[in-house]
Amino acid sequence: MSPKKSTIVRIITWGEHWAPSVAVRLATRAWFTIPPPIPRDRLPALPPGTAAPVELHGRTLHAITWGTGEPVYLVHGWGGRSEQLGGFVAPLVAAGLRVIAFDGPSHGASPAGSYGPSSTAIPELADAMRAVVAEHGTPQAVIAHSMGASVAAHAVRGGLRPRSLVLLAPAADPRWVLDHFVRQLGAGPRVRAGLERAVVRRVGLPWEAFHVPSLHRSTPVPPTLVVHDAQDREVEPEHGRAIADAWPGARLLETEGLGHRRLLRDAGVIDEAVRFVTDARSARRPA
Repeated sequence: MSPKKSTIVRIITWGEHWAPSVAVRLATRAWFTIPPPIPRDRLPALPPGTAAPVELHGRTLHAITWGTGEPVYLVHGWGGRSEQLGGFVAPLVAAGLRVIAFDGPSHGASPAGSYGPSSTAIPELADAMRAVVAEHGTPQAVIAHSMGASVAAHAVRGGLRPRSLVLLAPAADPRWVLDHFVRQLGAGPRVRAGLERAVVRRVGLPWEAFHVPSLHRSTPVPPTLVVHDAQDREVEPEHGRAIADAWPGARLLETEGLGHRRLLRDAGVIDEAVRFVTDARSARRPA
């Protein structure tokens, strides 16, 4: 959701005044287009695990597992892949947990989803997560990054009941994301309004269905750790604060200087996340 300045952006800027319907179509395509994948050689190698492919609507998703015990699911963000969260694997396995990571449709090593190559949406990603959970069992925890946090929240809204959540640089309000996206495109109110309607038509759900802070009003939320960096330029720290402020009992950990992705490799963040998950597990066990 970070379009580069390009011919398309210039057309959208021009179309705001002269051809809004064309501009809205281009903006909608850009909204649903996944950015180029992160090359594997730029990511930390995952420790050896066991391949565990999962079927979703006739397509085979890439998934991998490590360890034994209660399952913890790692959920990547928009344009991400499972390797990004590889730093969490060894500490979680050492804590006696089973770790499952997967690549969502049109991401990483998984095939294109129902939206076609380089495209998907939160409901389809949440369907993928539910398919993986159906294969491996009720989550002890879910650790999710960026839009993966929105995917996890959407799955919770749909009935998933993890015993704890760790949300790393989460996006709280999709309309905030929309505003940021429209500014990057150089578009104005006509394109924004058209894009807002087009997204609803495409996914078949209102924007409010993806508003994370309000989730607790209709659905029980588990103990949650929210981690956000003060210098995150992709998803502003106000998103994390909004979730932590709204959800009962949620804890906010604010970091400095890690940005949007480096917190996934930070030893302090990883330690806090693993401790939170194991503490939540202990709290639920009978004395």
